[in-house]
Amino acid sequence: MSEQIQHLIHTSRKIVIKIGSNTLAKSDGTQNTDFMKSFARQCKTLMEQGKQIVVVSSGAQVSGVSMLKEWARKKDTHYRQALCAIGQVELMSQWRKAFAENGLHIGQLLFTKEDFENNLRSLNIRNTLFTLIDEGVVPIINENDSVSFEENSIGDNDNLSALTAILWSADLLVLFSDIDGIFSANPKIESDAQFIETVSNIEEFLPSIKIGGTSSFGTGGVASKIAAAKKCSPYGISVIVANGSKENILDKLAGGTERGTVFLAE
Repeated sequence: MSEQIQHLIHTSRKIVIKIGSNTLAKSDGTQNTDFMKSFARQCKTLMEQGKQIVVVSSGAQVSGVSMLKEWARKKDTHYRQALCAIGQVELMSQWRKAFAENGLHIGQLLFTKEDFENNLRSLNIRNTLFTLIDEGVVPIINENDSVSFEENSIGDNDNLSALTAILWSADLLVLFSDIDGIFSANPKIESDAQFIETVSNIEEFLPSIKIGGTSSFGTGGVASKIAAAKKCSPYGISVIVANGSKENILDKLAGGTERGTVFLAE
């Protein structure tokens, strides 16, 4: 299985990597800056091998909590959006520092659902992505949580990363989770849950698993990752779901020494 992941990364030039809030948050809910520094170094390694990298990063709310802990328990929509406005600045500041240590610049792009539904906006996104990448800048994408509301929300960053991968014509999408990949049931609850190595037909696969809920920090879950893979598959984009909390996870996936679940494109 690890050889298949290694082969996918080796043969893919354009890679979108999605990092969820759970990966970016420590157990106390604050920012995991050590992960960010390590991840930036691993991206640099892939880029030195000729890969082009786009990062979809959650974590605005997590970063906001890191800055204003007294707001952590406020559930009001306006406070949440304000928290994201504060946190997005801190999130990008930490990403800038992490990539700068590796001699790389970053560029921030914040989207809403309408950006992908409007042809002119979509074209502008695509052109901006190509320009940044051609100049060796790493685009870091997030939903514009401070202005998004239920009716115009993208939903979660698994979906956002799929939309980005399709728009950019990526070769591969990597979704970091807080578990090793997709299981037949929640392995944190059911000890006999079976690890799924490869999925080649999502429709046939779905009836064979139990899908749980979302994480405490993020909005996504197993269902959203499967939905992202289903969205990418017709465009020839394979998807890897792996455990982002493992040390040097990108290096290990590229080296064939770590497992994950592969959704093979049609």
